[in-house]
Amino acid sequence: MVLENANTTNKQPIIFTDLDGTLLDHKTYSFKSAIKTLNIIKNRKIPIVFCTSKTRAEIEKYRTILDIKDPFISENGGAIYIPKDYFDFDYSFDKKLKNYNVVELGTQIKEILKVIILLKEKGYDIKTFSEMTEKEVSKDCGLNILDARLAKLREYDEVFTIVKKEQEKNIIKTIKNNGYNVTSGGRYHHVMGNNDKGKAVKILTGLFKIKYKKIKTIGLGDGNNDLPMLKTVNCAVIVKNSAHNTLKVSFDVLRTKKEGSAGWSDAINKII
Repeated sequence: MVLENANTTNKQPIIFTDLDGTLLDHKTYSFKSAIKTLNIIKNRKIPIVFCTSKTRAEIEKYRTILDIKDPFISENGGAIYIPKDYFDFDYSFDKKLKNYNVVELGTQIKEILKVIILLKEKGYDIKTFSEMTEKEVSKDCGLNILDARLAKLREYDEVFTIVKKEQEKNIIKTIKNNGYNVTSGGRYHHVMGNNDKGKAVKILTGLFKIKYKKIKTIGLGDGNNDLPMLKTVNCAVIVKNSAHNTLKVSFDVLRTKKEGSAGWSDAINKII
């Protein structure tokens, strides 16, 4: 991939980034190796859009810790949360929530859970976040209890694991036959509506183009659920993650040699 350094163009960089296994280390959830780069980005007033399978509650925690005030995308493109007054022009959104204008692309969780019930009735052996206790989520994900509680506050997709791997094809087929989609991240499968990260990124990209006129979009991810986002941006980065198979793509990408926040930082420093 030929990198066009943002310093040598008049284009405003916009960063769309996954969290788990990308900005956050896969096992520890640490962003320590990216702190210096994050400070440079914030000093240059480059928007950082978290685009992740995490819930709104989880993302808000990291936005507070890292002092990020840009829009974000939750639950694999289920919704876009735009801080009020972030854009100084009118745009379409579906509802107001707290200090956000919300663009809803996903299906409400109460509808998503209907297909989970169907899978259970058919005898498929799956385990979902909705049925797991906070302690179980904590142990399974390596999260503390508070973070496990935030992870369970799902609004647009349900997280599940397939206990019997030989059932995977039939489970995915059943989900799709019932009008839902399924994707996989670094740890789990997700059942959701007709949304993905790429659709949400396209909407926000359009708004950023109105604001800045000329932009350069950068996307960073490590899992299959990141592919729609990576296909959409100008510069795609796959952050190495030895916890799962190497992603195979048919488009140009920059692949990092390091994992997690260290790889994320190296890639951003090369691009901007």
